[in-house]
Amino acid sequence: MIRNPLKTWLFLTVLLGVAGASRGESGGREAIEIGSRREPFVDGLLIDSMDGVALRLQRPVDRGPAFAFDEPWEGPFSGYVTILHAGPKFQAYYRGSISGGKKDTGDHQVVCYAESDDGVRWTKPALPLFPRDGRATTNIVLADVPPDTHNFAPMIDSRPGVDPAERYKALGGYNEPGLNAYVSADGVHWKKWRDAPVFTRADAGSQGAGKGFLFDSQNVSFWSPAEGKYLLFYRVYKDGKRRIARAESDDYASWKSPTLMEYRRKDGSPAPVEQLYTSQTHPYFRAPHIYIATAARFMLGRRAITPEQAAAIHVDPNYFNDSSDAVLMTSRGGGVYDRTFMEAFVAPGIGAENWTSRTNYPALNVVQTGPNEMSLYVNQNYGQPTSHLRRYSLRLDGFASVHADYDGGEMRTRPLRFQGSQLLLNFATSAAGGVKVEIQDENGSPIPGFALSDCRELIGNDVDRPATFAGGDLQSLAGRVVRLRFVLKDADLYALRFAPK
Repeated sequence: MIRNPLKTWLFLTVLLGVAGASRGESGGREAIEIGSRREPFVDGLLIDSMDGVALRLQRPVDRGPAFAFDEPWEGPFSGYVTILHAGPKFQAYYRGSISGGKKDTGDHQVVCYAESDDGVRWTKPALPLFPRDGRATTNIVLADVPPDTHNFAPMIDSRPGVDPAERYKALGGYNEPGLNAYVSADGVHWKKWRDAPVFTRADAGSQGAGKGFLFDSQNVSFWSPAEGKYLLFYRVYKDGKRRIARAESDDYASWKSPTLMEYRRKDGSPAPVEQLYTSQTHPYFRAPHIYIATAARFMLGRRAITPEQAAAIHVDPNYFNDSSDAVLMTSRGGGVYDRTFMEAFVAPGIGAENWTSRTNYPALNVVQTGPNEMSLYVNQNYGQPTSHLRRYSLRLDGFASVHADYDGGEMRTRPLRFQGSQLLLNFATSAAGGVKVEIQDENGSPIPGFALSDCRELIGNDVDRPATFAGGDLQSLAGRVVRLRFVLKDADLYALRFAPK
């Protein structure tokens, strides 16, 4: 008996799509119903075959510090950052902690807050909520509730009909007693939602068994419009490695179906199990059926700097024996992450300060910070006096692309059905490059009026440019099983979407 048909369908669809892309098979598979949703090329779901092109991971561009952890109650061990974008305002939440190590969950840890109008320039408001160090106002929004302040992770609840007083929700806690829930109307004034933890070791079942710590990282939650439920991605240990598990809820109070997440390479085979410190899993804001995970990869005992270098940058002596970077994973539901790209998404920069333990940890959420730009924030210089949050940027949908070099190549999709009258492409070419697309029937034959010769070549750099055909708009093809054949030269194709005019 299938307990969750949606989860099973998503898993089998993605598995078959990735396997088919690697084998070049196309016959005998059902069409993918993409409707008018945006599909960034972060995995192999849509791809049936590639010739002379390849999926390429993009690297975010370093835009410099966003803000320093320089208040007296913040300090070198501040971290576990969450970035929320609520209408015109950007909000940042993070643990303030002047000491690390065994004092991991003490009442010295507080939840700090910063805000921005554009996601670039940040300020720390003076709030009269939690005075500290002789100051009547601080940027602290939660304190004196350890261990919840250790890893407090908020979200904006997008569930239809949510109580405005509970629009903001958050989880925080540790191995014992578990995760407590908090709510807020404005993201500044928080109150505990339930007297008892909403998710405990007992609730985690086999995923909470053993002697390893549970929840001792940033445990992230969100409302999934694609699955119609709340999802929680939390820290577990298995076989001595930091792993990620997932649970589900209809009401945010009762969590069920704890599942240990597995990892799959682009050919469908299992990916190596690496130490992943935080998962930072969240729905991509332009394609919420895809969960983006900008996970922190922790290389335990892999020391890159000498004791002399460590002393020169004044890092805590306990925090330079490991190194870390960030990787990109995706999921379309269920218990599997796609590790389409095994290489680093954010690699450590030049300088010893970038090679200390637990630095290069991404903040939760990628947010839009310009008409064509989105930003990722990264915790850097951990354990050092210069600890700060740094901003990196990408083009919209620009996590990865189908890339062709100067000699060119082509990619063909699996059979699909769409709704809409135009095909919008996110792409970039050189001055010598270009992109053309052909619409085929399910057997791979060009549809008259929409063949390659009927498509006007796309040259330039746009996030939503319509492809134009001699056959006119695409309304006559909506709902029909088709394939897309892309021919690219010195170009990157980031995403596609069918839409009404």
